[in-house]
Amino acid sequence: MKSTLKDPEPLLETQWPADPVRPGKAGWGGLKRRLAPYGFVSPTVILMFVLMLVPIVMVIGYSFMNNVIMTKHPKFVGLDNYVTILTDSVFHTALANTLVFTFASVAAHIVLGLLFAMLLNSPLLGTRFKALFRAVYVLPWLFTVAIIAVLWRLLLDPNGVINFLLMNAGIIDSKIEWLSSPGTALFAVTFINIWAGYPFYMVSILAGLQGIPKDLYEAATVDGANNFQRFLHVTLPQLKPIIISMAMLDLIWTSQQFALIWMTTGGGPINVTEMLSTYTYKLAFSQYQFSLASAAAVVILLLSMILAFFYIRHQKARD
Repeated sequence: MKSTLKDPEPLLETQWPADPVRPGKAGWGGLKRRLAPYGFVSPTVILMFVLMLVPIVMVIGYSFMNNVIMTKHPKFVGLDNYVTILTDSVFHTALANTLVFTFASVAAHIVLGLLFAMLLNSPLLGTRFKALFRAVYVLPWLFTVAIIAVLWRLLLDPNGVINFLLMNAGIIDSKIEWLSSPGTALFAVTFINIWAGYPFYMVSILAGLQGIPKDLYEAATVDGANNFQRFLHVTLPQLKPIIISMAMLDLIWTSQQFALIWMTTGGGPINVTEMLSTYTYKLAFSQYQFSLASAAAVVILLLSMILAFFYIRHQKARD
């Protein structure tokens, strides 16, 4: 006999009315999400605008005026300041000195940094010796520019340690004024800059050497390559991106070196160590020719932008 009772119907969940969306609420939430990243970067953008972009625009504007700051109502003179700068013999001397100083420093930085990095990466040295040499080699990088300038002015003084050692060794017969003689001043400041800058290369190249897979050296050894061939065909290709990146950065930094030159020779004697940076500084704060100094600064900016362009292009190609 069939039951006539029906199964009870399932209880339906109570349907509450949906919360009405207020006009503009969804749009405002989406707008906040889109603006949030800009809010995070806005402090940096504002600082860059105030501390970098505004001064650059002001200097470019000054370069087209007659002597600003010293003149109450400066007038627009067009490219006259640039013509004066580019035809100045002292500017030509400063440009030549900057090129010699920069390229000699960068080349020596690469060679010394590579040599010392390979020495510290060599298995011939024990752990203690490596730690000691690392502390000694990286020491110049720990000093500020002021300390480096004072230290080497004392060492290169006519009555300093360098002349004393050279005379006792019989290399020289009389005292040499390394930073005051026109024949040795540029060489001396270049040497000081090389001594102060090579640890940056050494540390970076050492990190690159330790990142080279040992399988590459083992494969080269199996193929019959000697030590020089392994260095030429394995080590250098692996270090090439690091060396090129550091060299481009060093070109930019060294070409703008000011503090070391100013605190050792001041651009002298007779403009032998005059650089573009010291030349611009003297125009502004020794001769009070602020418009000419602005034009020289713009020329330096353009040269630096050319170097920066090649650096960025290399980084993009590397990525």
